[in-house]
Amino acid sequence: MKQVLVLVADGTEEIEAVTVVDVLRRVGAKVTVASVMPQMATIEASRGVKIVADTILRPHLFDTQWDALVLPGGMPGAEYLGLSAEVVTLIKNTKAAGNIVAAICAAPAVVLGRNGLLKGAEATCHPSFQAELAHHTTVSSARVVDAGWLITSQGPGTAIEFALKLVARLYSPIEAAALAEAMVVDIPI
Repeated sequence: MKQVLVLVADGTEEIEAVTVVDVLRRVGAKVTVASVMPQMATIEASRGVKIVADTILRPHLFDTQWDALVLPGGMPGAEYLGLSAEVVTLIKNTKAAGNIVAAICAAPAVVLGRNGLLKGAEATCHPSFQAELAHHTTVSSARVVDAGWLITSQGPGTAIEFALKLVARLYSPIEAAALAEAMVVDIPI
């Protein structure tokens, strides 16, 4: 069973967070949602939706070998993630283990770029953050970019493609295509 950690904070973009959790759980991944807000498992997402995380960011999460670490966007959610030394450590540990770091919307620029974590990796992000991202790495205009250890995507409208790319990488393209068909999603995998 693949283990995935999705980090959330007040201001996280709800579509990006919940879509990834839903799609990955459909294929049997063990998805843990962790809030980076101190002592708050319930966060208020960018559009006022309340999300109840499974846990807050605690030391025991550093003992798990995560197959993928997911960083949703949304503001100020991405800023909270990017300012967390614990989140930066989790990103570095996940990358060092040869596993996937996945970031969408503002997160590629705000979390990864601002923390100097994008060396040599082509990436994309929400169009309003692409100029900032260009200061840190090569920017693609693609909706989803798979750069090996890093998967990035543009925003809420690309969240299903982003989640299915994670399924393709964690499981297989065949499984991702089957899930897309079952969900009535018509996108290339």
